[in-house]
Amino acid sequence: MTRTTRHSRLALAALAGTVLLGACGTPGSGDDNAPESVSIAIGEPAAPLVPGNTVEEYGSQILESLWTGLVEYDADGEVSYTGVADSIESEDSVTWTVALQDGWTFHDGTPVTAASFVDAWNYTAYSPNAQAGSYFFANIEGYGDLQAPTDDNGEPTGEPAATELTGLRVVDDLTFTVTLSAPFAQFPVTVGYNPFFPLPESFFDDPEAFGSRPIGNGPFRAAGDYVPGSGITLVAADGFAGAQAPAVEELEYRVYADPKTAYTDALAGNLDILPRVPAEMSEVAQQEFEGRYEETAASGFTFLGLPLYEERYADPRVRQALSMAIDRDAIAEHIFAGTREAADSVVPPVVGGHRDGACGYCALDVDRANDLLDEAGFDRTQPIELWFNAGGGNEAWVEALGNQLRTNLGVEYVLRGDLAPAEYGPLLFTQGMTGPFRMGWSMDYPSPHNFLEPLYSTQAQPPAGANTTFYSNPEFDALVAQGNEAASSEEAISFYNQAEDVLLEDMPIIPLFFDVTQSVHSGDVDDVVVDLFGRVDTTAVTLAG
Repeated sequence: MTRTTRHSRLALAALAGTVLLGACGTPGSGDDNAPESVSIAIGEPAAPLVPGNTVEEYGSQILESLWTGLVEYDADGEVSYTGVADSIESEDSVTWTVALQDGWTFHDGTPVTAASFVDAWNYTAYSPNAQAGSYFFANIEGYGDLQAPTDDNGEPTGEPAATELTGLRVVDDLTFTVTLSAPFAQFPVTVGYNPFFPLPESFFDDPEAFGSRPIGNGPFRAAGDYVPGSGITLVAADGFAGAQAPAVEELEYRVYADPKTAYTDALAGNLDILPRVPAEMSEVAQQEFEGRYEETAASGFTFLGLPLYEERYADPRVRQALSMAIDRDAIAEHIFAGTREAADSVVPPVVGGHRDGACGYCALDVDRANDLLDEAGFDRTQPIELWFNAGGGNEAWVEALGNQLRTNLGVEYVLRGDLAPAEYGPLLFTQGMTGPFRMGWSMDYPSPHNFLEPLYSTQAQPPAGANTTFYSNPEFDALVAQGNEAASSEEAISFYNQAEDVLLEDMPIIPLFFDVTQSVHSGDVDDVVVDLFGRVDTTAVTLAG
């Protein structure tokens, strides 16, 4: 029997075998009049605050304060059974029985039950609801029947055959079963991710209103509506059933269109926590925030997606050539002041299953790059359009990358960085990119699986998932499936590594950097922890003094 229960812990090594206004105060003051409210900088979430539709960093940060899932992830990436689940068990890694703890409630006072999970998962999986996290339910029996038929352009041509997953069944108020379409030994590792969060019955009455003022079951509750361009205020939730109640009474999530403005506010003491220092401030942050600067390992992965639907980038030799024309080490040193590591694989070093040098096309080789471009018949007279979202501190490094392509390949470039995340995101998911586009990914759950299947499998093509290059290779899909079904960690890693090899030969994406997270905070707060996911642990934050 596969059995995972509350209080058990799974290390990363064992697991591998898983798209930013301030509290007043003078920096370093820590006086008795320090505010009860703690301000945290974020960017604009890409979608309303609904768990099944939130798969990017800013919305996820807010949701992590508002919800508690079946399992939780510690700051170091370990899985902890301190969430709603009392146990998750299976005899065959296909049918799983999930037993819940009694006593969990939503912020509206209603109980968290088995139906709270089952109804939420059905809603997210049902394609007409257009939830970005739908793909994460693709391995549950009956998922295909919840997807509307489509034409050759991916447009729906009818209604789905069903509205509920046959693989989900409520046994009683505190028990439900999940039947997968194939064995997946790591299933319990995945269910701490926010698309798996429960929803109260009130959500289904008005999903749109809920997205502005969400009702979760976590350590904080919404004190008002989310205001686009401004943010949302949360307060400590009464009667929170989790293991660690928050130490502060109020959180302000403040939206910053420009992270440099957030940095300036933090330096002036008008913002408490900046989870990610903008790249152009990397070199000076440690000195300017002496004693209030943290540098932590991260699972963040920055890469360029290639629009495979554009004829210009359909030949893998073009994609390989672009990759070999980039000097990642130079950009990491001169733009990021050493706070990024040149990527030579798609699985970060902090995740089990990482292999140094897995990407043979990630080393600078200008001669070979030019030969491949010539072999592919690439038109060098037309500029390469380099896409990135505005307000993310990306322009400096993308421009440096463009200069390298111009110098090494003799191809001009055009920067396309004028779109805010809310505009940039829809283009990614609707084949709207006309050139290489900046993408970032941080793990949702601690497994190499999370850096493969959700980003590159055929099933993860939009609108069901985050495969925004629209890559498809049956060999890759089959190897990932074999890894999912593996009975041991070692066997799973072997198949995942083989799938990565296929991917890195096809090169639908160009690996660039692995993150080291730089964060800074005011003197009014202590115990600021930014985890491997790049999120602030808001229950750990305390007031200084």
